[in-house]
Amino acid sequence: MFGYQFRCALSVTIPRGWDGSGLPRHALLVLLGCGLLAVLGSRLCHADAEGNALQSTPSASPPPPAVVEIEFRSPVGQKAPDGPVLGEALVRYEDGSLLLQTADGQLWTLKQEDIKFCNEASAPFVPMTSDQIYAQFKQELPPGFAVHQTKHYVLIYNTSEVYVRWVAELFERLHRNFYNYWRSKGWRLEEPRFPLVAVVFSNKASYLAYGQREIGDTAQSMIGYYNMKTNRIVTYDLTGVDGLVPSGTRVSSDAVVRHILSQPQAERTVATIVHEAAHQLAYNSGLQVRLADNPLWLSEGLAMFFESPDANSSKGWGAIGKVNVHNLRLFAQYAANRPDDSLLTLISDDQRLRSGATAAQAYPESWALTYYLLTTRSRQFVAYLQELAQLPPLSDVPQRERIETFKRHFGEDLGELDKQLLAHFRRRP
Repeated sequence: MFGYQFRCALSVTIPRGWDGSGLPRHALLVLLGCGLLAVLGSRLCHADAEGNALQSTPSASPPPPAVVEIEFRSPVGQKAPDGPVLGEALVRYEDGSLLLQTADGQLWTLKQEDIKFCNEASAPFVPMTSDQIYAQFKQELPPGFAVHQTKHYVLIYNTSEVYVRWVAELFERLHRNFYNYWRSKGWRLEEPRFPLVAVVFSNKASYLAYGQREIGDTAQSMIGYYNMKTNRIVTYDLTGVDGLVPSGTRVSSDAVVRHILSQPQAERTVATIVHEAAHQLAYNSGLQVRLADNPLWLSEGLAMFFESPDANSSKGWGAIGKVNVHNLRLFAQYAANRPDDSLLTLISDDQRLRSGATAAQAYPESWALTYYLLTTRSRQFVAYLQELAQLPPLSDVPQRERIETFKRHFGEDLGELDKQLLAHFRRRP
């Protein structure tokens, strides 16, 4: 979002990424301004002979995914596990292809020819713990990388320890406030099944070397992203902390944090870090379903709602629900010449957020709509989210159904809702 650059997803390990072939269009988006590559859930669905996902009807108690013992070759841009592993077969295709989830939370799109063998497993599927992820990375990291572990996160980094500790504190503060916020709205979210992993590079060059292998040239336009394939965040040191003091000089954490927050880019630095972590939490807590056809305005609006920096906080970010001043300013600029059908086009499909020609207006409008609904109609908003959380992965929701779902929770008269939205922000000082 800083002048509307790309800002998206996360990843981890030092192998290369995934091209996303075979997944529906909504799962392949790299979003402008606030980054997201959608994520995946755990219901089975089916596909036609060409491997295209077919819509499946969600049920109250979907069957658990089959647990398989599988060995496979490395897909393009990824390094497969050595030897056979247990995994969850989330989606099986008639041509023998498979969407697999392994114990570290990663997703693998496997063509039939990549699978050496795949048998039903008798052993249960057990997600890795943070300690196991930590131990795994300690053994596999290349020279110059280290691992920092907190209560809920595992961070892999080759930048300064001080910077990583500051990022980790932001993550943990968000985790605590995120769960408390939704609990206050009457929704007790699930704890993540898999450890929350982030990769933090020392500079843009090393970040791009990794990001371009994962998501291609779009990494050039991003300063961070959440990756639905790896379920990990990828970003880099945005502050130049490594050059702050001479080598070997001992610097207190508070001094470095004060330096970070004194920089002109501090507001966007904090917002980016929290934004991508909010995506990761949303898709690991049951708030949203990975790889479901979630409305893009909603996914990005939620992340922007949680990202709002706090200049009064010693860490740069604090309480949830503060006005996002950056997006408020952009929305006010857009509102002066906003088309009458702007709300309808925003909620009906994702085109305005995908297009470089319209994203600069669609993103702040997504924040404004999310902020308005959460602060004035929170009960309806939670019910809306809970309905969308039942969407199965790998299915497309038609425009008409998307609009009907929205109206079912917020009223049939979109014109009246639009007037109330604009009036709400006109009243703000």
